Amino acid sequence: MVIQRSFAALCVVVCLWVGAGWAVAQEGEVDVELEQRRLVIDTNAQRALDELMSSNDGAKTLYGQAQGYAVFTATKAGFLVTGGGGTGVVIDKDTGNRVYMRMGTGGVGFGIGAQTYDLVILFETEPVLAAFMDGGWDSSATAQAAAGQEGITVTSSFIDGMAFYQITDKGLMAVADVAGTRFWVAGKLN
Repeated sequence: MVIQRSFAALCVVVCLWVGAGWAVAQEGEVDVELEQRRLVIDTNAQRALDELMSSNDGAKTLYGQAQGYAVFTATKAGFLVTGGGGTGVVIDKDTGNRVYMRMGTGGVGFGIGAQTYDLVILFETEPVLAAFMDGGWDSSATAQAAAGQEGITVTSSFIDGMAFYQITDKGLMAVADVAGTRFWVAGKLN
């Protein structure tokens, strides 16, 4: 009887140990997958930021003044109705804190096809950066503030504490189209 109880206890311990090992292995696989995804996002962000800094002195100046920045890689497509989305990272330059985010965009427009681009956003102050990192942002207010300037142009100034740059395969665009765009925290990537 004592041997049976000991054997049963040993079986329970072995099953728990094997089960815990399997769970750790599964968690490890998820962690590796997440780390690989973050690495791809970080690599794309650094490439786009380097390209912007090397091609635009105004952006380089603003980057020096900025509290932080975000870089998103996105695809936009459509025919009369457009839609798109992407993933990116927001970085506080002082602390190095990173928040991985998603973006979605939609609208109505003439044209057909698809476009992949990088969107770089510079944040002038800590409150503007923190508000973006905490819960995302809806583009309507800033897009409206910039409407008098023929869209959000590639300039050397912040608009509502942010500066926008859109980089396509043809280079830096004269106007960054963020109208109808929403950004939010990507829970699974953080």
